[in-house]
Amino acid sequence: MRAHAKINLDLRVLGTRPDGFHELRTVFQSIALHDTIACLPRAGAFAIECDVAGVPLDGTNLIWRAAEALWRALRRAGPVRDMVVRLDKRIPLEAGLGGGSADAAAALVALARAWHVPVRPPQLTDVGATLGADVPFFLAGGTALGLGRGDEIYPLADLPRHWVVLLVPGFGVSTSEAYGWYDAERELSRGPIVREPQHVPGPWPSRSAQMINDLEAPIARHHPEIDQMKAALRRAGALAAAMSGSGSAVFGLFQKRREAVGAVERLSGSGWRVLLTESLGRGEYGRLSRPRFLARNPLSRLH
Repeated sequence: MRAHAKINLDLRVLGTRPDGFHELRTVFQSIALHDTIACLPRAGAFAIECDVAGVPLDGTNLIWRAAEALWRALRRAGPVRDMVVRLDKRIPLEAGLGGGSADAAAALVALARAWHVPVRPPQLTDVGATLGADVPFFLAGGTALGLGRGDEIYPLADLPRHWVVLLVPGFGVSTSEAYGWYDAERELSRGPIVREPQHVPGPWPSRSAQMINDLEAPIARHHPEIDQMKAALRRAGALAAAMSGSGSAVFGLFQKRREAVGAVERLSGSGWRVLLTESLGRGEYGRLSRPRFLARNPLSRLH
């Protein structure tokens, strides 16, 4: 099953909630870049297999936590067992692209299918919300408004297809770092951190996204490359550019593929990792993310 990444077309931090989390208003957008997971029956203890450095293969991995949460929701006794999850990792780590949450959401759907249990979508959403604030979005996809901690998902009219150029620097940013820096700057300024709005290009009816990310300024103070990557994307022809989520990836939007390809060629010697992908509407997301049975050696590397 594919686990598609996301970008944030807008991310506003509205305050701190009584539970200690931040109150958010964000616009999620699915993109074609994806990991792939396979759930393979195998006698013995539950395990995750992945050959990408830096990916945890224990209980700190959201796939593992998803398996445990679903196992408990199904009222099964003892630890999760008799299953190995093979992860083909393509989404960069600590980049604000939601790779871990996407993997968790895909694991919930795939494991429910592999265990032959009928689980209704609202049940999966409830389980997903316990794993991470943006996991519920990855069970829906497309273009959506996220409120609360980002876990209250409201579908929006799909953004018309755009080509997306991602720049990924040599450093990552953890979510805890990002919000810690934001809180520190807000305390010093005693008010919200203001960023100049941009306009999402194209005939899109939603006013929810102005390409403002409230986390961008404090992260750019610690990592000036964020602003450098944005400027580089604009020089390369992006109609709009912003940091995604809590960083560190920055994306640029293009309406024509040839313009996006030209930007990739121009930026390929920049020292940053450059990826070309595209936005996905809700229907296309659902079709591409549908679980399927493997028709070949299940232990071979997935693509």
